[in-house]
Amino acid sequence: MRSTATGSTVLVLLASLAVTPATAADVVGVAFVHGTGAQTNATQDYWQPAIIDTVRQGLPNSSNYVVINCDFTQYMWKPEAAGCLADQLTGFINSRGITQLVVITHSNGGNVMRWILSNPTYDSRYPNIIRTVRKVNALAPSSAGTPLADAVLNGNTFETSLGWLLGYKNDAVRQQQVASMATYNAQNLYGTAGRPALPKPFRAVVGSDVESAVWDSNSYCGGYAANVGLEFTQNWLSSCSDGFLECSSQKAAGSTWFTDTARTQGAEPLSHNQSRRECFGLGAILRNDLAQ
Repeated sequence: MRSTATGSTVLVLLASLAVTPATAADVVGVAFVHGTGAQTNATQDYWQPAIIDTVRQGLPNSSNYVVINCDFTQYMWKPEAAGCLADQLTGFINSRGITQLVVITHSNGGNVMRWILSNPTYDSRYPNIIRTVRKVNALAPSSAGTPLADAVLNGNTFETSLGWLLGYKNDAVRQQQVASMATYNAQNLYGTAGRPALPKPFRAVVGSDVESAVWDSNSYCGGYAANVGLEFTQNWLSSCSDGFLECSSQKAAGSTWFTDTARTQGAEPLSHNQSRRECFGLGAILRNDLAQ
């Protein structure tokens, strides 16, 4: 990693990029930022069209949206990760004339977005992105990492079971080790306890449990097999978790917008897979928030 400014310089620049209220003249857009993995068609392979189509209906112009496709198997600051995200966000902002951008991230995508928000002098594209962002709605962000990343890298008995969830020993998995994220949060990222605040709101939606009972129709939203797998991995996490991330990790940066059961239909929990899908009214919650 490289650093191009002192802490005081960064804080002055961040202050200049503070929140600007939306006006009737603003052109509002929404960006969907995926989590760990190298995506080429995140609409189909990561989010699925249903939640995207629901959310974008909350825009004054429903065509003002972008689905990011980057290589988030890399460390967050790499050209293939934050560089790619910056490139695609800049292209979207410029081509559509976006003046107010709502960014919806999932999982490790929140870390990549937080890197951009925390390091405005690292890349010449970052300041305009930060200026344009109204808020980040971070779905199940891995802000403090996960013990499952450590398990994959340590090669213990359920490493194979985690392959579908995390991927194997790539740099994004190394990044999401608990100790690694503690270091990045302390040295390179803003928004966690004892660190400067992020320049724009970073609001976490927290997934608190996994349901996979075969007789419960809610277990099938987002894919039954995925929820069964997440129930298995939940055994290595605290009682409050979405099967991949403990609630404490999801709440570690920014503010908590809500914990799943407080807002979802039927007070249903959101597993880590369900928090990126059209499950239990999540799409409508995100859609209605675009006007706020």
